[in-house]
Amino acid sequence: MSEFDVTLPDGRTLHVYDEGDPNGHAIVFHHGTPACGRLHPSDSEDARARGIRLIGFDRAGYGGSSARVGRSFADVADDVAALLDTLGADRFATWGHSGGGPHALACAALLPDRCVAAATLASPAPYDAEGLDFLAGMGELNVQEFQLLLERSPEELESAIRQSQEEFFSAGPDGLRQAMLTVLSPLDQDVMTAEFAEWGFRIMSEGAAKRIEGWRDDDLAVVAPWGFELSDIRVPVLLLHGTEDLMAPVAHGRWLAERIAGVEAEISETEGHLTLLAHRVGDVHEWLLQHF
Repeated sequence: MSEFDVTLPDGRTLHVYDEGDPNGHAIVFHHGTPACGRLHPSDSEDARARGIRLIGFDRAGYGGSSARVGRSFADVADDVAALLDTLGADRFATWGHSGGGPHALACAALLPDRCVAAATLASPAPYDAEGLDFLAGMGELNVQEFQLLLERSPEELESAIRQSQEEFFSAGPDGLRQAMLTVLSPLDQDVMTAEFAEWGFRIMSEGAAKRIEGWRDDDLAVVAPWGFELSDIRVPVLLLHGTEDLMAPVAHGRWLAERIAGVEAEISETEGHLTLLAHRVGDVHEWLLQHF
């Protein structure tokens, strides 16, 4: 793996992970909330086997990347374009899991001359989505977090995130699993093995154990305007969502699928939230490669 920092045009730093085949098609990965862009070894191995240059990065405010206060989902497109310029990659495909989903869609909408296709796995829908009860079906932990976002001051939100940091990261991987139980469906609990919990603890703690900017700004972006319209998307999109998802309930996936033109949507009764990340990345890579 090549791990390094890129200096963006506005002077901020983006911490980058560049793996797979250096001569392959570029695929950009957008991590969930909270986490970092470090790539799972099995995803990197899959990328090498398929001839993919797999690129991850710590989103603004996470891990080694500078914060961008007040950012919207749309703002990631500028960061990705600058990153690709630095790496000498013109065309790319992209995918995002969970909180990374809207960021992948932003690239599809705002970089149509460079982005050939995008995929979302368990992406949330916009908070103000017409006809969607945003919190319905979410587990207790997520409901509490969004209620804080909507009802409390910025100072109270930051205090709550610091409390979550303590709960998530003070007791190691098993403590993280216990802290997340109310948002883990039975399928996701099954996937949260000791090995999976150890990996989840690593990427989440590297991204958000020592700072809160990325986590806070991701949360604020969820309940703010996305900065682009789904109708702006003209590239192929793959949407994967599970009915057993307590973090981004399946109604979110269905809402998005109804509004993205030409989307290839798969709503699965045998998937949850984390299961998609554990089981479907290879399928996503294969699908994205078809569009170069």
